[in-house]
Amino acid sequence: MLFFQQAPASQAPEGPQLRDIHLPPSPSWWPPAPGWWGLAALLVLALLLAAWWWRGHSDRRRNHRQILAQIDAVAARHADDAAAFATGMHRLLRQTVRLYDAGAVHARHGAWRTALAQVPVDDATLDQLMTLDEAMYRPTAPLDKVAVTAAMHRWLARALRKRGVERARRELRHA
Repeated sequence: MLFFQQAPASQAPEGPQLRDIHLPPSPSWWPPAPGWWGLAALLVLALLLAAWWWRGHSDRRRNHRQILAQIDAVAARHADDAAAFATGMHRLLRQTVRLYDAGAVHARHGAWRTALAQVPVDDATLDQLMTLDEAMYRPTAPLDKVAVTAAMHRWLARALRKRGVERARRELRHA
């Protein structure tokens, strides 16, 4: 008993004709996926921040050099006059100390030394800076201009490193 009949070989089977499998075309490189857009945006942002930081850093270095050059300018301008030398150096100190303590502008003696000590320098530097007070008002007071100039360089270099003194740099540069 036959339950099914075989179709003759010459007869085509019924149903859809199947063809070979064709792969889709490879994806295009443009436009990139959203993740690449995000990565590109982060890269541009990082480059902008680096340029902004570099510009500020180079401005600070230039201003720092200009302020320290003022010390040498005062020293050269008043090489023969000890009182004028002391007054010019003291003015630079007062302008910078004002950033640390606004009330220190009018400080004298011990309070002035305390205001100067807010910048971390050694005692010898502070001692040299304190001689400016006496030399301003007593022209015959002993004053080592070379040591005072070196002390001013040390003190101002340390004072100008502190963040938040950008205003002083601008004021001292324009003074």
